Amino acid sequence: MHIKPIKMRIFYLFIYFLSLFYSNSMEGQSFPFMELTEEKEGVVLDIRYATPNNFTKSVLYPCGRCFLHPTVAKALQYAVKDFRKLGYNIILFDCYRPLSIQRKLWEKVPDSRYVTPPAKGSMHNRGAAVDISLQDIKSKKELDMGTPYDYFGKEAYMDYEDITPVAAKNRKLLHTTLVKYGFKPIRTEWWHFSFSGSGATISEWNWTCP
Repeated sequence: MHIKPIKMRIFYLFIYFLSLFYSNSMEGQSFPFMELTEEKEGVVLDIRYATPNNFTKSVLYPCGRCFLHPTVAKALQYAVKDFRKLGYNIILFDCYRPLSIQRKLWEKVPDSRYVTPPAKGSMHNRGAAVDISLQDIKSKKELDMGTPYDYFGKEAYMDYEDITPVAAKNRKLLHTTLVKYGFKPIRTEWWHFSFSGSGATISEWNWTCP
């Protein structure tokens, strides 16, 4: 009479401990994202929110790593090859961004021209956007884009014309190459490009540090 209840309790305990094991084994894993590294992809990582060198003046990420939805990462890899043929590396300032960090950014700058409201969710929160610039391979210097990264002002707008011919040329190169592989710019930030059609969803996932 009491054998069945005992077996059921053992079964439930087994499921409970199995779920704990599964959760721990998945902690820090990048699924469903793909990591881009300097060693494998030949990109330059300058993940600003892992440093105080950003508009919030505070460290928001535990370490600088770049994760993207696999479809987005593969599209970016094609662009990397094109840029390298021209003598440039890409610099990545931001890639996937957890929704929790989006909330912190919104607290600092509650302006939808520059920060997507957390309730809507950014393409960064889906691993479907990059903040990007270019670096000369030989000199290791970032190309002149007219303004620094995360500059909040009309000078950073894609259609702003009162910049030097060199900066205009560099912005055009960045724009035309990324658009070629499915990325789309936004009007207010020359560095931000989103990839649509990946099917990526908003995520709260946080990566771990080596």
